[in-house]
Amino acid sequence: MGQQRITSESVLTDRQLRSWLRCHRKAWLDRHGNPSEKIWNPHRALQLADRELRLQVLLQNKGSIRQLLLQQGNLRGRPTLLLQRPQASQLGAFSYQPVLLQPGRHGTREHRLTLAFWGRLVANYQGAPVTTGLLLTPQGLKEPVNLTGQLPRQLDQALTRLQTDLQQLQPPPLTQDRKKCTLCCWRRSCNQVAEANGELSQVSGIGGKRQELLQQLGIHNRSALAAIDPMVLMARLEANGEQRPELALELIAQARVQESGNAERLAPADELNDSPLPELAAAPGVLVYDIESDPDARDDFLHGFLILRRNSSGQWPATARAKYQPLLALQEHGEARLWQRLQALLAAYPGWPVLHYGETEAIALRRLAARQGAVAPAGLIDLHKRVRQHWRLPVDSYGLKAVASWRGFRWSQPAAEGARCVLWWRQWRARGNRHQLQRIFQYNRDDCLATWAVAQWLLNDAAAGNEN
Repeated sequence: MGQQRITSESVLTDRQLRSWLRCHRKAWLDRHGNPSEKIWNPHRALQLADRELRLQVLLQNKGSIRQLLLQQGNLRGRPTLLLQRPQASQLGAFSYQPVLLQPGRHGTREHRLTLAFWGRLVANYQGAPVTTGLLLTPQGLKEPVNLTGQLPRQLDQALTRLQTDLQQLQPPPLTQDRKKCTLCCWRRSCNQVAEANGELSQVSGIGGKRQELLQQLGIHNRSALAAIDPMVLMARLEANGEQRPELALELIAQARVQESGNAERLAPADELNDSPLPELAAAPGVLVYDIESDPDARDDFLHGFLILRRNSSGQWPATARAKYQPLLALQEHGEARLWQRLQALLAAYPGWPVLHYGETEAIALRRLAARQGAVAPAGLIDLHKRVRQHWRLPVDSYGLKAVASWRGFRWSQPAAEGARCVLWWRQWRARGNRHQLQRIFQYNRDDCLATWAVAQWLLNDAAAGNEN
């Protein structure tokens, strides 16, 4: 029998395997999708930059090789790093083992199978078996992975299924774990498909496990969930071991709101003793607060404030004239200096409420105050919590981006997001490009403006009973 001809369509790469292990649909789109539908992913750029820094340290080891292109049959890959070991191979009195720089503390199935894939290529390259690979954590801890036993068989099964999926004319279904989609370059097109199909994953509050359980109960899309009797679903959930079957009431109500496109007040206005934001009723002004952070570095590098002072007639000013005050938190200056600047700013506006969206800002201030041996500032208002307490909205997420966008707010830098802001920050720190810093300030100011747009809706349209 003649040797099978290897074509670009039959080659399987390590990147395809990793994509497939995260999401079968992503691997198919990577090969067959329309490139114009891809969006640039700042998370990927951050991961590559982090990998480069870690590699610079590891490459000091004698005999280490980075990203050597290897191929065996229709398998092709570039191991991130090969470390030399004192075991003979056809290369000489040494051999290599693959190393994967994992992003977190714990290895996953994706990491183990990737090492097995690389181990197969390295074994062919050096003419000697590779029995172990290494997972290296960001903290420098090494976890050996046994590449023998059941792992080769699991790799063969995964490669067979990957090849089958890639040969299909249509992409695989959307993944049920949509949390992963935030890191994917295809998320926009997949979100459009999910919304068009009324996928359960588009309902706020439904993750992968809940979606799977609902599908087992015969509820396969948002419209079906909106149509079911709540008491019936509660009974079914309880019979299937759900510890909180009353969740059915919230999920059904959320599905109905999203199906109708109209917001729903959770309590009539006359049953509320105050407005959603009573603290603003007589306040002379308000500070709108937003933090930008580099979570991997545990660095809250920017504290931004939008300063809104009521005019003499009691009206809130146009946001175009509102002062924006950014406070950079440079680590070399120390936290004591940052704390003093924050205290000075807050003291300049005594009694003013401080609006923020989500718990990040309040937690950061409490921790900062504790480290300084001080008391955290009072008067913070979590706008996200107020929205959830008073309204059910036709959105698939109650995050700031989704809620403010629903209200018609638009960011001045359309492609900007938290991860891209982190990338700008790292680039500014590395090169001192003033333009990158201005982009960070603009993004943070927009987040403050978005927060105020939601607050204004609560104060005006929502208070008046306008639910659209």
